[in-house]
Order: sequence, then structure tokens, then C-alpha cells
Amino acid sequence: MKTFCGRANPITGALDWVEESEEYDYHQEIARSCYADMLHDKDRNEKYQQGIRAAVSRVKVRGERAIILDIGTGTGLLSMMASSAGADYCYAVEVFKPMAEAAIQIVERNGFADKIKIINKHSTEVTVGPDGDMQQRANILVTELFDTELIGEGALPSYEHAHLYLVQEGCEAVPHRATVYAQLVQSEQLWSWAQLLPMQVGDRRLLPPPSMGRCAGAPSVCDIQLSQVPPDTFTALSPLCTMFSVDFSQHVSSAPASYSFRFQALASGQAQAVLSWWDIDMDPDGTIVCSMAPSWTYQDPRSYPWRDHWMQSVYFLPGEQKVSEGEELSLRVSHDDYSLWYSLHSYSQQGGKMEVVPSRPYCSCQAHLVWTRPRFGELNDPRQTETYVRALQSVLSADSVCLSVSDGSLLPVFAHLLGVKKVYSLESSALSKQVVEQVLEANSLSDGVQVLSGRLDQLTTSDLGGAQVSVLIGEPHFSTSLLPWHSLFFWYCRTALAQLLQPGAVILPRSATLHMVAVEFRDLWRIRAPCGLCEGFDVRPMDEMIQRSLDFRESREAEPHYLWEYPCRALTQPCAVMTFDFTQFVPEQPISSQGSVSIVRSGRCHGVVLWIEYQLTDDITASMGLIRPVSEQGVCQWSPHQKQGVYFFSSPRDTVGDGQAAVSYNLTFEPSIGDIRMQYSVTSDP
Repeated sequence: MKTFCGRANPITGALDWVEESEEYDYHQEIARSCYADMLHDKDRNEKYQQGIRAAVSRVKVRGERAIILDIGTGTGLLSMMASSAGADYCYAVEVFKPMAEAAIQIVERNGFADKIKIINKHSTEVTVGPDGDMQQRANILVTELFDTELIGEGALPSYEHAHLYLVQEGCEAVPHRATVYAQLVQSEQLWSWAQLLPMQVGDRRLLPPPSMGRCAGAPSVCDIQLSQVPPDTFTALSPLCTMFSVDFSQHVSSAPASYSFRFQALASGQAQAVLSWWDIDMDPDGTIVCSMAPSWTYQDPRSYPWRDHWMQSVYFLPGEQKVSEGEELSLRVSHDDYSLWYSLHSYSQQGGKMEVVPSRPYCSCQAHLVWTRPRFGELNDPRQTETYVRALQSVLSADSVCLSVSDGSLLPVFAHLLGVKKVYSLESSALSKQVVEQVLEANSLSDGVQVLSGRLDQLTTSDLGGAQVSVLIGEPHFSTSLLPWHSLFFWYCRTALAQLLQPGAVILPRSATLHMVAVEFRDLWRIRAPCGLCEGFDVRPMDEMIQRSLDFRESREAEPHYLWEYPCRALTQPCAVMTFDFTQFVPEQPISSQGSVSIVRSGRCHGVVLWIEYQLTDDITASMGLIRPVSEQGVCQWSPHQKQGVYFFSSPRDTVGDGQAAVSYNLTFEPSIGDIRMQYSVTSDP
């Protein structure tokens, strides 16, 4: 059955009515799931297997039947481990219907259909009794309910319910406990993601509004691959603090709580952020431990077990706090049923559980609702600011009529600081308009820039004081953009504004060029790799389910990723594959590009990375991808402020860097829908 769905097009800006199968979202969710990453996490799987075997053994030694409740079973892997370890029966709960259906097939294929029951419900809906989902309460509770923040997937309410209604008193639990760790740091790099910092624009210093300095910031956790944040980019102000533990074998409460850790400051500095992670003990003695600690905490970083389904967290303090070496301090962590937050205090009472739980921080300045953390980092990047200022200086004059089209951009502020008398900024939302106006007011520039909001097609010369635009500028940055080429929305804006532009008006940037490079990923390939056999169990029905969902889409698509977190090696030289000329209108006919790029380094070719480079002026370029030339060994350094596009090959190829093999490409930009259709393959001849 086909239905018409209204989807906002991030490139053309139009609301597209697309005829799609009613199964479209179903297949999209499956295709973008991260089960492969979890199943490729050998460290996780081995630790669970060891913990489950030990728990089943302890129950058997007591002369009891081992009855398993597996919450969040996914493929059924943990239940199959339990059955293989001697469990008498397993109730495996999975709320995601496609995964539950795949788990049924996997359990049958591995010969466990008579010992494992898949229950397609949320665990809080499961019933126990003669007519219930479970015939009896379980005496072993096995769970995988965790996210990077530990409790963000509702682990605490699920455990609370399970202990009340689904498991026996004093049951075994795998994992047995979780412990949360934290370290207070000063880091200018991390802090630049949290607040707007003062910046130099020509001979003027632009200051952030006071409201931003007083704001507690975005309440959500910043989850990243902390292993890619070098230790020399931050100063540790505290030792590693053991904040709190949760014993999953006992009754668990989802009620808000706070805990604190007392310490002496290791150094003087500005306390800005808290690095946090957790580990889980699979057994009561803590001999089987699965740790989320970043690689630089390991004696041998090469032994670090990479994973993307669980990472590490950065929490920003509500404001910078000056600390002195040796000062007695207390780091406090608080949680509700789904999230954590941190605060820092002078030590005044013993550590431990606190009676009063402080309120969860929230954004009061509105900037954190408009700008993401990478966007804050981009705005605070002095090199990027200097690049745009140089470009503006080369095209602006005092009598320019300047119009900026971006979301939450400071380019119009820069333009006025550089001496332009008439500057207009078109913002897509009233909220981003208010944020830009706060910056203008804080710097006494409100009279120099007029901020407009509303629809592009409703803008008239009367909104511009009767004048026509002589310089149209954009970063371009738009809140609706996910993939690099979504920012081509600027091109559609430029085309729609044609009647408001003077003949020969300057367009900045002048053009955008799509670049590509074929790569070998160190680890990211795992998120799309088929699993086949996992710890001796056949999980191919899951691979088949995901492949069907990928095939359901008309063509394979690129995915957005912050590649600074995911190291890779370039196997080809970077090359430009398609250019979009912003000085001209968006064409009516498609733009096509075909060719091939020789493979010059040996390795396993996992896919292609794509990014945009903007030609701001004739001689000034801003890259949204590579920020350094590729090294001789193929090491890539990616911009931390934008996501790059990644096209994964369904079957990676081992290649020899002798120039005899190549990656061929066939790209078509469809102006009517603003999308790029792409095909790639590895060929034997360049």
C-alpha cells in the first residue's frame, strides 16, 4: 500500500509530497540500527558470556532450576548463551517488533526454540502467571538496557519494575552492578562547544551576551568517542572520581538522587567540564569487568575495545569555576530516571548520597536551542572566523548593501564590524533571530544590522529599505542540514532572491565543490558489517533483515558522521567530483559527473567519504571536510564542526596501492529534488 507523506526538503526548502510504502519508516529504522556494532563488540560479548555462565552455575550449585529473564534481548544472543550454559528456560523480551521477529528466527535456527520464548513487549507490560507471558518469576536477570549515559534508555524504571513483578527476591543479575566515574577538567577545546567565547574581528573584539555566560547550557549529554580527544588538550583538576554504583541484583529505585565525591584539586585552573564513563561488573566479585574507559586510560591503548553503541560522556558545568591546587572540593552528580548532570561545590559535608537533589540544568539564553555543540565549536574557531573575515574584507565596502542567508550566523555582525552601513540578516526562525539580536545588543550593534525572519519568498525590497542587494553572503549553515550537500539550500535561496539582487551582485561563497576520497576505516566499518556467526551462534536472519531494508530503498545512500571521531586512511587521493556555481541560477537540468580515482595505498576499501569545500572568493576556500592535506601514510584530519558523508560499500575490497585498481563514481545532482544520486564501485582498471 502506498501513501503520500509530506517531507521538508532540506536542500530545496520545499515541502515535498512523496509517494511511499507504508513500510518506509519501518525499513529506515531497521537499516539504520546499530545491532551490527554490538554484535561485533567481542569484549562485550565475551564478558556477558562469562557472567551468564557464572550466574547459571551459582544457581545450579544451589540445586535450583535456572530461569532467565532477558530484557532487551535484541537478536536473542544472551538468551542463547544462557541456554548453552545450562539454563532451563529463558524469557527473552524485545519491544522492537522487527528485531523480535528476527530473534524468533535466530533462536529456531540455532535449535533453542524449546528453551527460549521471545516476548514482543516492553518489559513493564510483561505479566507472570498461568495465563501470563511468563509462567514463573525468573531467578537470573540478564539485561542490556544501557546507553552512553548508562540510564538514558530507561534502565532504572525497567529494573525497578522487574524486581517488583518479574524476578525472585535475591535473584542473580548479569551484569551485577554498574559504577559511574568522572573527572573534572579544564579544556578550551571542550569548553568551546558549550559557550560562545569572545572573538577578534578585525580590530574589534566581539563579546558574547551576558545571558549566555550565565546560562547552564544544553541539558543533554555530549556523547563522543573520548579516545579521540588527546590528553594534552585538557588539564585534569581532579583524580578519577568514583561517583556512585547501582546493584542490579537488589531492588533498584528510579527516584531522583544525588551523590558527591570529595577531593583536593590536582592543579589550579578553570573548572569547565566533567569527563564521565562507566563500567559494569558481570559478577558479584567484580572479576569480570566490561569498561567504557577511553583508550588513553589503558597501559596499552592498542588493547582498547572499540565500540560505538557505548561511548563516553562530557558534561559541562553551568559556568566556569576557578579552582586552586589543593583546594577541598566536592563534585556532585545527580540523576532522574533518564539522565545525569554534574555540579561543583566547595567541600562542606561528607561525600555520599545527598538528601536534596538539585534541579536539572536547562538553557535560559536560547542559544543552546539554536546552536548545536559542534556549531558552538565552529563559531568559536578562530581560524574559521579569520577565513570568513578575510573573504568579507575582499568583497565589502562601506556603501555595500549586504544580505546574509544562513541560520544563526554571525557573518552579518562581522560585515557591520568591517564598516558596512546596510546589513540585513534573514533568519529561518524567530528563535535564531532573537539569538543574533542578543549578540548585536551586547556589542551595541543593534542599529547596524537589521535581522529579519520569515519565508524567503515573502522578502521584498521594502524589507531592505528600498535598496537592492549588492553582496549576498552565507556560510552556508542551516539547521535542517544533515548531509554535506544539504547546505546547497543556499543556492536555492540565491536563485529565489534574484529579483532583489543588483546586476553583478557579489555572491559569497561563489561556488561549492563536492569532494571524495576512498578510505579504510579503523573501526567504523563495524556498524555496517554483516555478522554471520557471533560467538558461535548463527545470527544471519538479522543480517538478512537489515539487507532487505537497505534494498527497500531505491538506492544506497550516504550517511552523516563526525569523522574526527572515527580514524581512517585514505586509499586514493582526494578529488573534486562535482561543482555547483552559485553565481548562476540553479539549473533545470540534472548535473552529472562520472570518472574514477586510482587507489594509491594498499588496504581494505570500506567506502567513500564525501564533503563540500566552498570557494568564498577567487583565492579563499573553506573546507567542511579535510582540514589538512592527507599525510604520506594516508592519515586524514577532518573538521570537527561538520558531519561528512560516508557511503559504505556492501562488500569491502582488499586493494593493492599500485594504481591498477580504482574507485569509479557516477553522480547525478537532481535540481528538482535537490538530491545527489550516487553509485560507486571498485574496479580492477583505473
